[in-house]
Order: sequence, then C-alpha cells, then structure tokens
Amino acid sequence: MAVPGFLARERIIAKPGFNRWLIPPAALAVHLCIGQAYATSVYKTALVQHFDTSLTAIGIIFSIAIVMLGLSAAVFGTWVDRNGPRAAMFVAAICWSVGFLVGSLGIATGQLWLLYLGYGVIGGIGLGIGYISPVSTLIKWFPDRPGLATGLAIMGFGGGALIASPLSKQLMDWYDPDYTGAADQVPAGSAVALLFLTLGLIYLVYMMFGAFIIRVPADDWKPAGWDPSSVKQKSLVTTESVSAGNAIKTPQFWLLWVVLFCNVTAGIGILEQASPMIQDFFRDGTTSTVAAAAAAGFVGLLSLFNMGGRFAWSTTSDYIGRKPMYMIYLGVGLVLYVLLATVGSSATWLFVLLAALIISFYGGGFATVPAYLRDLFGTFQVGAIHGRLLTAWSAAGIAGPLIVNGVLDTQGTPGELVAGDYRPALFIMVGLLAIGFIANLLIRPVAAKWHEPRRDAVAAQTHERSAAR
Repeated sequence: MAVPGFLARERIIAKPGFNRWLIPPAALAVHLCIGQAYATSVYKTALVQHFDTSLTAIGIIFSIAIVMLGLSAAVFGTWVDRNGPRAAMFVAAICWSVGFLVGSLGIATGQLWLLYLGYGVIGGIGLGIGYISPVSTLIKWFPDRPGLATGLAIMGFGGGALIASPLSKQLMDWYDPDYTGAADQVPAGSAVALLFLTLGLIYLVYMMFGAFIIRVPADDWKPAGWDPSSVKQKSLVTTESVSAGNAIKTPQFWLLWVVLFCNVTAGIGILEQASPMIQDFFRDGTTSTVAAAAAAGFVGLLSLFNMGGRFAWSTTSDYIGRKPMYMIYLGVGLVLYVLLATVGSSATWLFVLLAALIISFYGGGFATVPAYLRDLFGTFQVGAIHGRLLTAWSAAGIAGPLIVNGVLDTQGTPGELVAGDYRPALFIMVGLLAIGFIANLLIRPVAAKWHEPRRDAVAAQTHERSAAR
C-alpha cells in the first residue's frame, strides 16, 4: 500500500549531524496518547450503570482494543517497517481519534456495539500501529543501548494513564455537575460521552505532532565511537539477521510468546480493574474507605510505576541481559501476587506497594521484549517480528480481563465486592507466571539455519525501499 509523498520514508531520512535525542519526544507524543487505554477503569463503573450491563460486558471493550492492537501490529508490522514511522504514526492518529469519536456516539445514543466498534476495533487498530511505529526506529537510532531505546519508546504507553486518569476525572466533573467523586457515586453516561469526544480531539493534535517531527537514520549511520563487533560479546545476542517469516518458525519466538502472554495476562487483569479493585479491597459493609478520587489517583500511581518500570527495568536489562531480567519479572512477580492475595487487604499502603511493583514488572516486560527480539533475531525486520509477537498481548487482553471479571461476576455485585472475592483470580495469575518462568528458562540462541545470508538481507531491504518509492 503506497503512501503520499509527505509521509514517505525517504522524506524523513535524517541529515548528517542530526541529534538522535530528538527522536524520543516524537515517540512519547504518540505513546502518551495511546496509553490512555490503561485509564479505562476510571469510567468503567459509569459505563456498567449507563448501559445497565455486567463488568464482563464492559471489560470486553478493553479486550477488543487489545486484541486489535496485537492483530494490527502483526498484520501491518512489515508495512510499518517498509514505509517508515511517519506514515504509521499518521494512520495511528486518525484511527485512535476516530475510535474515540465513534465511541462517544455509542455512549450518547446508548448503543454498546458502537463503543465496541469505535474504541475497540477502530481505536485498537490505531493502538497497534501507533505502538510499534517508533520502536524499530529507536532501536536503529540506539544500537548501542537497545534496552534504553525500547524503554524510551514504550515508556509513554505506560505513562498515558498518569495523564488520562486525572484528566478524565476532571473533565467528567465539568461535564456532570452532580458528580462529586464520592465513593458511592459515578458520573452520568453523558459526561463519559463528552469525555470521549474531548479526548479524541486532543489526542489527534498531539499524535500528529509526533508524526511530523520523527526521523529515521541513514542506512550507513552509527553512533560515534560505537563498535558493532562488541554486540556479539554478550550472551544470547546475535549480529546475524532473521526475517519475520523465519522468526515465527523458531522455538525461541514461541517461547517468548508464552513469556509475554503470561506476564501481560497477570498485569492486565489488575490494570483493567484497578480503580474498583482498591475500593473493594478496603470495603466496610457497603461503603469503601477509599473514595473514587483516591481510586483514580491509584490508577495514576500505577501508571507512574508502569511508565517508570518500562524505562528502569529495560535499561537494567542492557547490563544484566534480557533473560535474567525476565526471570525477575516472572519469579519475583509470582511472589508478589501471592502476597497481594493473602495479606494485601491488611493495609492500604501494602496493597499499593505490591500492586505498584507488579505493574512495574508488567511495564518492564513490554519495554524489554523488543530488545530481547533484537538480541535473538537481529535488527533486519525487528519491527515486523515485534508486531507478530504482540498477538500474545491480544490473547492476554482477552484472558486477563475475562479471568478477573469472570471470577468477580460469580462472586457478587459490582460495588459490593470485597478482597476475598479477588483471591481465585489472583492465584490463577500465580500459576500463569510460573508457566512463563519455565518458558523463559528454555530460551536458547537461534539456530544458524534461520539466519539470512548477509548480502541477501541487504538486498531485500534495498528492494523493499525501492518498491515503497
């Protein structure tokens, strides 16, 4: 699929002397916007009441969006690599904004299927394309620090709720004068509809800013003083190239798929239910000791740890390696989940600390996996391989909310649940993390039979770019 000239890759090749540190702000402009997906719990209860339906029915909106994220990333990954990040960011901005506008119409008219179509399907496509568009670009700008690069690229996605959560609450306060933020009160559906309309327009502007300042390095560019031969000195790191088509035939790809699926499923269940979860854990009778405003603040705090974990843990992986880093994510995460299920309701500070650490590992897993892929398969088609791997996120986007919401729907009514009602779901997550830990232990270097001949890899890349022009 051809793109207009002003969006083409050759129009955004950086000139000699370009400062690579100007690229992270472009990635953040997109990821901070699409990271709003993690703030859905702020208005989740309002949608349950507005549509007079179940937690599961509303949770499906988030699941559809994550499924479409993974599918669109897989389907369009090669297109993104071929046409460059500007075209991808432009398309992502249009889809994400239109998704909000259609979703707003669905809420305003009481048609839940429009919310599924808008935020779920159309917005989910924008999520997928927008998510992968800056990743391969930053890896190419920072070949000397791929963990740092992917942390910079994906940090914004984890931090999106840090902005969207308090902003959403403030906008709903304005749009519904009767809403005070009390623990037993939710905003009107009309306020959520106006919220969607406002966010759709704001995000369009910021994502377009990112699209038009992004640049790609020239084919022969490398950081000053960096020696590519030093890459091979690290365990599990290759200087060879593996195509996207061959990568999915290797056991390493599918083991890493299981690792990502387990890590994401465990974290996404908490994030999608974060705001009501903290209120339920500290409920006294029919009243929670945690107000809605404090619960929204908790969502913002989780977003901060999600964002910080993406940068801090992925940067740490540059020093200790990707495989040991995932052993920490999954092994320590397993222990944290056991503690959350057993003693998490004993004190608010303990609940917040455990949840924050779990979410930092969740975010770190996302930011570390592109560098893990780069180590195993090289940089040749790392964006397309990353897109295919994100189908694990799609599967987790279904599994995580379904496990949590499905368990809660059998335990009681939203607004009356308590900490004990969450324990079956939390122990399921413990089992998933154990499976992911074992899968990570089994990962070995990719066999030489899957490597691209060096001349063929260069020729294929040149052919793809010529075809794009």
